[in-house]
Amino acid sequence: MKIIIAGCGKVGYALAEQLNEEGHELTIIDINEEKMRLGDTLDVMCIPGNATSYRVQEEAGIKDADLLIAMTGKDEVNLLCCLIARKAGHCQTIARVRDPGYYEEIDFIKEELGLSLAVNPELTAASDIARLIRVPSAMEVDSFAKGKVDLVRFRIPEGSAWADKKVYEVSRRFGGNMLICAIERAADHEIIIPGGSTDLYEGDYISVIVPPARMKELFSGIGIKSRMIKNVIIAGGGTLAYYLARRLLETKIKVTIIERSRARCGELSELLPKAMIIYGDAAVTDILQEEGIEEADAFVSLTGLDEENIMLSCYVGKISHAKVITKINKVRYGGIVDNFDIGSIVSPKNLTAERILQYVRGMQNSMGSAVEALYRLLDNQVEALEFSVKKEAKVLDTPLAQLKLKDNLLLCNIVRKGKAILPSGQDCIRAGDTVIVVTTHKGLDEIDDILA
Repeated sequence: MKIIIAGCGKVGYALAEQLNEEGHELTIIDINEEKMRLGDTLDVMCIPGNATSYRVQEEAGIKDADLLIAMTGKDEVNLLCCLIARKAGHCQTIARVRDPGYYEEIDFIKEELGLSLAVNPELTAASDIARLIRVPSAMEVDSFAKGKVDLVRFRIPEGSAWADKKVYEVSRRFGGNMLICAIERAADHEIIIPGGSTDLYEGDYISVIVPPARMKELFSGIGIKSRMIKNVIIAGGGTLAYYLARRLLETKIKVTIIERSRARCGELSELLPKAMIIYGDAAVTDILQEEGIEEADAFVSLTGLDEENIMLSCYVGKISHAKVITKINKVRYGGIVDNFDIGSIVSPKNLTAERILQYVRGMQNSMGSAVEALYRLLDNQVEALEFSVKKEAKVLDTPLAQLKLKDNLLLCNIVRKGKAILPSGQDCIRAGDTVIVVTTHKGLDEIDDILA
């Protein structure tokens, strides 16, 4: 597809990188001419200029574009970009809208401006962190089929009953209601889509499909202690912290926010009257000690600096037993982060890119299915996708054992009439089902793409 991206900051670059990898024809518009060098890195066309200009959009090819994605740092600019694109080119439009005031009225804004999709990185990240707090024993939690199935990632602890066992052995012990769908070896970071005879070892990172109701039983069986989180300390009081605190307070969790800006503390006190707002610098360890970090159930580092978030999380991980969650938003840290014990990592830019990729894949679908969810796992090396299946799909009504599926692909779950089914070789996919797939293959657009 022909796609124009307006704004090439952290989110815009991450998105351009992934869309380029999937073979789309990209044009980037940015007012900062220095960012035009990214065109050489990604091998895409770059247009310097203001993306709200009709002339600039015309130069970028808006009349022939299928989609414009506005990712600048200002909501108003993004909305105006999309409005001009709709009038000038009649393409579909996606806008990043971050301000809570705008987002309260997002349905009205979408309808009046003809937006195809509005994305909010901070709100999406807040939802992701809230899921991690709901399941504190997991390193990652992704939800499918409207919450009927979860994909959780955790590490096999020392002395676990799962260590030195085969996948089919632990699945049998659990009664067949969970499925191990991806493994990352601790020793060499090898990624494996496992079969029943694959071995499990201490220290392996594994991703498991499981119904939420059986989560506690899963962690008990593997030897990971579960606990309820009742109080959370948040370092940094930005928009993400506001969205997260509001969500946690709704579930009766006690929230403390430490913010270094006195003016922002005043704003948060008005917006979140039930939260404890502390004026201070969380990087000063005395403040964390005074606020009871050693007794906290969870600590979330959300300052504006990735380096500060990493160091804060390392410190808290050493002095307390809190669930630690760290926001990282830089384009690449590579294997550097692997050397630090910083708990669960949340990246708003990657979560936003996932949401937009899901939408783009849906635009390309045939009538046979639609992409309902897309998550990238294990440093973007594995994709987990949820497809809703329509009556035109080619995979219908054939036993799974008879379907020739791609290598390194696992059909993990079928949700039928609200019931989650762990499929066997004799099960069939039917019209109306929701199907969850985990694979190392990139760019699956529809359910029929699982076929070899």
